[in-house]
Amino acid sequence: MPKPKRENGEARATDFVESLDRGMRLLEKFGTTSGPMTLSDLARAAELPRATARRILLTLERGGFVASDGKLFTLTPHVLTLAASYLRSSQVVTVLQPVLDRIASSAQEISSLSVLDGDEVVFIARGSPARVFSAGLDIGYRLPAFCTSVGRVMLGQFDDAELASRLAKMRREPMTPHTVTDPKRLCAVIVADRAQGYSLVDREAEPGFRSISVPIRRYDGNIIAAINMGAHVDRISTAEMIERFLPPLREGADQVKSMLL
Repeated sequence: MPKPKRENGEARATDFVESLDRGMRLLEKFGTTSGPMTLSDLARAAELPRATARRILLTLERGGFVASDGKLFTLTPHVLTLAASYLRSSQVVTVLQPVLDRIASSAQEISSLSVLDGDEVVFIARGSPARVFSAGLDIGYRLPAFCTSVGRVMLGQFDDAELASRLAKMRREPMTPHTVTDPKRLCAVIVADRAQGYSLVDREAEPGFRSISVPIRRYDGNIIAAINMGAHVDRISTAEMIERFLPPLREGADQVKSMLL
């Protein structure tokens, strides 16, 4: 977590709460496994001394965010209040949810809203004609930005030099046999997507799955999110995806531009 800075850009140590930073970092490490974790596991994952990790866990337990049987630690549902606060306070979710619902109902396919978080995209809202979301695609689901259509349209906000630098530093492990990982090739693809105003990814992020995305811009033209639609390769071709899905996605993005500050 970057330390806060003064207006003149100089860091001020008194503005940075190290214990809070460590606590948040430790909370994040619960997501590295699907089950309870030991104190040693969490301390090692968060790169913290065991005694420090223990004090943080006991504090989180007292606040209701963590539960323990004395040996193993787990998160409690109370942690979801943090996510709920974000979703309730997010202007982009409030503005885009009706658009996602309308697009999903019209196309009879799931539509999604994502934001860029570091080198990953995070799905923060969905629209579904049946209001049933498939497993693994819940709110909060993360994927690498470099190999997803939503990620590529959002990475297109950076100029060519910064984009190339980001891609070179980014972890680019293949998700499927079709995943493009070469940074120069990725840069060329994202620049081309930026020019055409959309990105279509074919089986690079998930096996047998295609998706198409457009950027969401606020009133000043800056990209702040992306919306997409996807389907299994057996049900729709890339040409049909462009013909059926791209127009409503673009229309929805255009409708909300003046509403986003």
